[in-house]
Amino acid sequence: MPYIERSDDGKIIGLRTVPGPNSTEEKSINDQEVLDFLRDNMDNNFLKNLLVHSDAGLIRLLEDLIALLTKKNIILFTELPEKAQAKIIEREKIRQKISSDNIIVEDIL
Repeated sequence: MPYIERSDDGKIIGLRTVPGPNSTEEKSINDQEVLDFLRDNMDNNFLKNLLVHSDAGLIRLLEDLIALLTKKNIILFTELPEKAQAKIIEREKIRQKISSDNIIVEDIL
């Protein structure tokens, strides 16, 4: 979720990926005020980057959901399409490599 920077009159003047002295308020990217700001102020490249960032969070959420459903034996991992299985396994290996190297990384994968 982006951090909101506001003017003195309360209007959004900027969005940040990390909190700052003037941007401590968090809002959903789906919040109407945020969407209005983006529509009025941002170019398509910025919006595409924002969508990619949002997609990364959604992918992680889906991976966690699949892990939970398989752990509870609601679905079998092998029931997923082979390409999906391969992608999930690939991402798990990358995460394991990151954590085994003691690299501190925000949950970006």
